[in-house]
Amino acid sequence: MSGRGDRDNLRGGAWLIADMSLNIWALSIVKWLGAGYPSTQIVCLRALVGLILIAPLIWRGRALFREIPDARLHLLRVGLSVVTLSASFFAIARVPLALFTAIGFTRPLVTMVLAALLLGETIGLRRWIAAGIALLGVVIAVNPGAVSWNWGLAALGIVVVSGSGAVVATRRLKEAPPIVLMAFYTAGLTLFSAPFALWGWVPIAPGHALPLLLVGCFAQAAQLCFLRAHYLGGAGFLSVLSYLSLVLSVCVGVMVFGEVPAPSFALGAALVVAAALWVTLRARTAPPPFKKD
Repeated sequence: MSGRGDRDNLRGGAWLIADMSLNIWALSIVKWLGAGYPSTQIVCLRALVGLILIAPLIWRGRALFREIPDARLHLLRVGLSVVTLSASFFAIARVPLALFTAIGFTRPLVTMVLAALLLGETIGLRRWIAAGIALLGVVIAVNPGAVSWNWGLAALGIVVVSGSGAVVATRRLKEAPPIVLMAFYTAGLTLFSAPFALWGWVPIAPGHALPLLLVGCFAQAAQLCFLRAHYLGGAGFLSVLSYLSLVLSVCVGVMVFGEVPAPSFALGAALVVAAALWVTLRARTAPPPFKKD
């Protein structure tokens, strides 16, 4: 808990629910249209819209860009983010929405392992046990015997690894102002994805232009809601509340896309969430290895 009081936690929770809802809307549009367009094209559009939306904030904080240390680390973070977002948009159009969300909850555990390998952090036995439980949960949730193999599942693996790497890079940039991180992220996504988007560009159908542009609007608004949530609420409270996104994904998947999870999914997802929650809550009892952004 942050010590800001229950009222602030409730307000922070409301902002986090808004963040999760906006992200679900954006992912739902990508799931609806993503199979018909290259994922890099959707990433480029999403980033370009986001860059336009935050341009006034970048201009207002332009003095912060005069000296930017760790430029290479910023570029590494952007490169990993391009891979993560492109793989995410590719996967979401080809796997159930609930499965996409459940496997995404393994990222804190993969981040933990990468921090040990790259930053020399020590991982206790209990965290290794949690990682093993999460891996078992993923196998049960995916249910290899019942789910047909497709490249979307492979893309999900890339999402987890590259996304966790981006988190490690972001945490190494803990001294960078938020607007600098946001600007590098959106501008970098636009520039890095543009050549690939133009190379494989598919003409946008008239009825698809507005929904594809809304992906960028929803995603950028979600980022602002996320920052506001973590400003108002305690990290422990919000980390628990974030698992509500799995419930939202299941509901949207069933009601909008007719994706009814198999009984094994509930068991696998429960194991993944329990393992990630265990790691998150235990991390609150000890000094963190690096400051959380």
